[in-house]
Amino acid sequence: MRVDIAVVGGGINGCGIARDAAGRGLSVYLCEQDDLAGATSSWSTKLIHGGLRYLEHFEFRLVREALVERELLWRAAPHIIRPLRFVLPADQGSRPAWLLRCGLFLYDHLGGRKLLPPTRTLDLATDAAGPPLAAASGTAFEYSDCRVDDARLVVLNAMDARSRGAVIETRRKLTSAVRVGGLWKLTVEDRRTKTTKIVEARALVNAAGPWAGRILTDGIDSRTEARIRLVQGSHIVVRRLFEHDRAYIFQNPDGRIVFAIPYEKDFTLIGTTDRDYEGDPAAVRATEEEIAYLVAVAAERFKAPIRREDVVWTFSGVRPLYDDGASRAQEATRDYVLRLEADDGEAPLLSVFGGKITTYRRLAEAALDALSVRCADFSQDAGWTAHACLPGGDFPATGFDDLVDAMAAEHPRFERGFLERLCRLYGTRARSILGGADTMADLGRHFGGTLTAREVDHLMREEWAQTAEDVLWRRTKLGLVLSDAERAAVADAMSATETVSAAGSARA
Repeated sequence: MRVDIAVVGGGINGCGIARDAAGRGLSVYLCEQDDLAGATSSWSTKLIHGGLRYLEHFEFRLVREALVERELLWRAAPHIIRPLRFVLPADQGSRPAWLLRCGLFLYDHLGGRKLLPPTRTLDLATDAAGPPLAAASGTAFEYSDCRVDDARLVVLNAMDARSRGAVIETRRKLTSAVRVGGLWKLTVEDRRTKTTKIVEARALVNAAGPWAGRILTDGIDSRTEARIRLVQGSHIVVRRLFEHDRAYIFQNPDGRIVFAIPYEKDFTLIGTTDRDYEGDPAAVRATEEEIAYLVAVAAERFKAPIRREDVVWTFSGVRPLYDDGASRAQEATRDYVLRLEADDGEAPLLSVFGGKITTYRRLAEAALDALSVRCADFSQDAGWTAHACLPGGDFPATGFDDLVDAMAAEHPRFERGFLERLCRLYGTRARSILGGADTMADLGRHFGGTLTAREVDHLMREEWAQTAEDVLWRRTKLGLVLSDAERAAVADAMSATETVSAAGSARA
């Protein structure tokens, strides 16, 4: 198999690069050692945001780029991205109100905001955001950002790449890569069958996230220095702490920022932590120290009593940040750094360090721009992703309720909440799941939480899902509401099915 670009890593950066390249008419191969978004890209705070706190580190270019991307991505995927208002109490923390006001003025005007509403000042004594707080008085600022289903964003980029000709293979591990005759020769192992294949590529992209450094030292014939700082970020999920639909952002005395965000209707997501991490990125887990820290922050900020036993789920990810020498983990840059290795006559290697979900599309453009120094045809059709929707996102950014209304009219015997969940996950592609079904019984076995055999089959056939974890914790988040027995039933059914994933094999 010979392609223009081979990409190692099925996180947001790898899939974003594969999508952009495929849309430029280039042949693309991507391998991922586990599931798409199986690591960092599914364990984020679920935000598309400019990064208000990065302003105090003078990262104005990063913030501006992220703010511009915020509305662009919302337009591209309005089913999985939606606006969210954040309440920032001004009377607590080390940053004075005047400094917050100045920062939010920049935040409103730096990135060409058009659709999202501007900052406003709240009186917590009278606003609905006040009563849930332990200190239910004083001034707060309310500003705009967006929330995102991070794992689905990765999958949608992979699906779009595939629709444009890219070959996307999961559970495939790069075992070696050497330059031979002006090409990269990759050996890729199927982790389930232990068989190998050879892929030749004009250019190689190392977008392996937390494993990018390990690949440079153990798997690739490379001279690039791996300057990666692994930073662990953990989150907790508790039952819903407040009824309104806004989020909170709290300043803490240690300088950290903690969010409390409405999550999956019935829950509140609280995070994140920032601490340096050593060890296997696949083994990262929220520590009891981190959980206690987040519980303590929430207990101090909210009236409702919050204890360790109230935590229904925790997750933790390792951010592969570029090591800029910052003294504290929370001060390390979130900007991306690209390192191109391409002497005259040799096949180029591009390594991706750092980055954040919000700027993945711009990172992909920058990556292909860098490779075009050695492969001029890589620059063709640059910028096309700025105007193209992702799968299921072909409706107006403000038209989600209209989409649900249309689905309800087409399927009047289904509960609206079920249709809303499908539209939120799949957008207009929800129709391909429902097909001609009239009732839930038409969708096959019901596993609980409105998850049906029809949907599981769709995820296996179209979205590379191979395990219950893929379905319950990355593709749908229904693991939060299914019982242990119901989750086991999903695993058993997936193990027993003879469905062959077109995404993982037949289409490859």
